[in-house]
Amino acid sequence: MQCKMMTFDTEEELRRERKAVELFVKLFEGSFKKLDPQDVDYKIFDKDENLIAYAEIKGRIRTMHDAYPLPIAARKLVKLIDKRVAPVLIWACEDGIIYGKANKLEGVIKWGGFPPQDELIDNELMVYYDKQKELKYVRFV
Repeated sequence: MQCKMMTFDTEEELRRERKAVELFVKLFEGSFKKLDPQDVDYKIFDKDENLIAYAEIKGRIRTMHDAYPLPIAARKLVKLIDKRVAPVLIWACEDGIIYGKANKLEGVIKWGGFPPQDELIDNELMVYYDKQKELKYVRFV
């Protein structure tokens, strides 16, 4: 089964990423700061402006119900975990977000990629997450 992922390059994709992070920080009255394109996506702050996490957001052009398995490139996951502050993964689906702390999730590592792809160029080490109790769901309003 191929996973349909998106990177946030177009205006629409950037809007979806921002909508996802805004919904996430709204849960605890926090805030966020966008980081460099070569870094993870965001710094996450609590309501008192203390750094509490780093977040990587992945787009899923699917509903939350049909989003599994949730993919992320292993290189992005390593970069997120290397920050040594709570690593949060957020998947921006069509109808809401799925999120969890990367250090609490169990996934499967496979060689794969994001379609469309050239098997010799675009494939990379991927991590796929199935449904599990550590993943939380919030619908867009």
